[in-house]
Amino acid sequence: MEGVRKFLCFGLFLLISMVFLGTPARAEKAEMLRDFPAAALKCIDCHTRETPGIVANWKGSTMARAGVSCYDCHVVKKDSPMASQCEGVKEEMPGVYTSPMVSPKTCRRCHPTEVKQFSRSAHAGLAGAPVIEKEKYKKLFYELEGGEFAGIPKGDPRTLAARQGGCQMCHGTEVKLKADRKPTDDSWPGGIGMRYPDGGVGNCTVCHSRHQFKVSEARKPEACAKCHIGPDHPDIEIYYESSHGKLYLTDGENWNWDSPVDSWEPGDYSAPTCATCHMSGIGDLSSTHNVTERLKWDLVHPRSVVRSGERGDGEKGRTLMRKVCGNCHSKVQIDSHFAKLDRTVGLYNYYYDGAQKMMKDLKARGLLKEDKWSDAFQELNYYLWHHAGRRARHGTAMDGPDYTQWHGFFQIFQIYKDMQEIYNWRIENNKIEPLSPVMSTAPY
Repeated sequence: MEGVRKFLCFGLFLLISMVFLGTPARAEKAEMLRDFPAAALKCIDCHTRETPGIVANWKGSTMARAGVSCYDCHVVKKDSPMASQCEGVKEEMPGVYTSPMVSPKTCRRCHPTEVKQFSRSAHAGLAGAPVIEKEKYKKLFYELEGGEFAGIPKGDPRTLAARQGGCQMCHGTEVKLKADRKPTDDSWPGGIGMRYPDGGVGNCTVCHSRHQFKVSEARKPEACAKCHIGPDHPDIEIYYESSHGKLYLTDGENWNWDSPVDSWEPGDYSAPTCATCHMSGIGDLSSTHNVTERLKWDLVHPRSVVRSGERGDGEKGRTLMRKVCGNCHSKVQIDSHFAKLDRTVGLYNYYYDGAQKMMKDLKARGLLKEDKWSDAFQELNYYLWHHAGRRARHGTAMDGPDYTQWHGFFQIFQIYKDMQEIYNWRIENNKIEPLSPVMSTAPY
């Protein structure tokens, strides 16, 4: 009798648990999968077994709550250049074609405004151009970084390593397809400027990682840090050093990261992140996926100029960024900050222009090597703008004084003095010094 009583008690407990908690499998299906079509459920069921991490991320996403499944994003028409079939699809749904790649053309179905803005930004076509289009960079990552100059045969798979593991993962590349219409193992995945066989340009998942696609992730500075980091553009390091970054690092875990688009305002946070200044709706500004829209100066290329054409409208950009700052700062402080930036640009441009004057004179006299990477003057010229010069300009723009000073102008003036010494020696001796005195690790 006692055993029967214990059995009944256990059975009642189990029944109550199932009613309120459900078994794991049934709870998931009842809660997450009740509104999806049969074809989508087949994909979900298979991937729950084969790639459970993907499905788990998706189930916690806004996409899932909105009724958007893997079927909606990955299924393509049979005549799509990206149409292929995984083994499960071939067996279960032979008439369905899918693609592991999802281009902005797919995202555009639900996010047309965001994709249009993004396509106009430096994060789309301009980002992919160095890897895809520009011959000088192809020489850099195949012949030089890829080791062809050192004896690795042209076309050897090892020559792909620098591009695929480095440049491509931030800049993106052009997807190439195998016979089965799946991407080649050297052209996918990649960074924000990806170009897809269906004509789509850009990669939304760089900032909104699949398969959760969280807006909160894209609002945090770490989302930008994968690419905006290092000796040539240490934006995340500069941000962490700034007053804004200090507040984020000390109190960011208490901020509200999940407010709806265009309602994420001061109060949700006590200091801006990268997204706040460059993208988010704030005050009377609407959100934008064009990250260059609020910028005046081009701080990346050899000489800083006011943005124009495909790189933006610099004068309008300054007006917009001032509106961002005005949500938290007085006009006095805003005026001071942008005057400081303009003076930084002016000082950097003076050094750069002087270096180019020396370069032009040496070239006219035949005193430059054809291979600039074994020419001390040309190598220093590269570090002047691409490393120290970028750091000085971005340091001031983002309020990171150590990068303006010690990683910036302190190294710029030393580089410039070395360039002057090399210039004077070549002019006086009418020849090029036999060995480069420059350390190839570059100043940092």
